[in-house]
Amino acid sequence: MVQRWLSPNLRVMLIGMVILVCLLAGGALLVAGWPADYVALRVGGAVLAGAAVVALGVLIYTARLPRLAYEDGHLLVYLRSTEPARVPIECVECFFLGKVTRNLPAGGGATAETKTVVVRLAESAVDWHQREVKPALGQWCGGYITIRGTWCEPLSVQRVNQLNCRLAEVQRQHEKRKQLT
Repeated sequence: MVQRWLSPNLRVMLIGMVILVCLLAGGALLVAGWPADYVALRVGGAVLAGAAVVALGVLIYTARLPRLAYEDGHLLVYLRSTEPARVPIECVECFFLGKVTRNLPAGGGATAETKTVVVRLAESAVDWHQREVKPALGQWCGGYITIRGTWCEPLSVQRVNQLNCRLAEVQRQHEKRKQLT
């Protein structure tokens, strides 16, 4: 059974869902013939509504996926697609709170700090030291997995301590199971 350890940022996803519902409603109005009954407007409205429905479905599906989870001796890392990277739990050493500074898209040299969760992997787990991920979600290189706080639930020292407690617990259980076999 999958244990959800770190959830996505539902606030950001809800904003996206509201925008998509507004686009869907606008498309439906055009299909219904408002403000004018032109075939081109109806077709455009149908395309807009269809695209909004598809995007809404994808967003709802991805909102259900965690950023980090645990299952059967593996840390599941969702940073690239709907399929997680399955990192053996014995390769995970700890979690810690970090932060990154990013340039804001508006330009002008403005920056913003974002909290991150950093997963430290064992030095001996060289096969897991680098993976391709979506840059907006995080980074995975040099034996560290960095998850941007913008795209996950609110981060705090307490939340990271909870992750470390869960990690210690599942590693103890995993070690006991290995000794019994």
